[in-house]
Amino acid sequence: MLTSHLRITGRVQGVGFRESLQREAVRLSVAGWVRNRTDGSVEAVVQGSEAAVQRVIAWARRGPAAAHVATLTLTTAAARGDLERTYIGFDVLSSV
Repeated sequence: MLTSHLRITGRVQGVGFRESLQREAVRLSVAGWVRNRTDGSVEAVVQGSEAAVQRVIAWARRGPAAAHVATLTLTTAAARGDLERTYIGFDVLSSV
């Protein structure tokens, strides 16, 4: 089981990024959450098999057609103690 935290910048709000990421995660049986941040970025935690999480990360580097991803910053659970829990399903959370 791999858990990763993503921070995505660029034109990623107002383009369906969160909903598209949720669909991709569910399709790949990846759990976690995604939300907009007040600084204009999108933040997500993805958890699942290493192969599935890597596929979600690869998708997030591109995003949906209307998005333009400038950067994707990746942190694993090993570097962030707050990620060490088990997620069920994949949620779109309120913005922070």
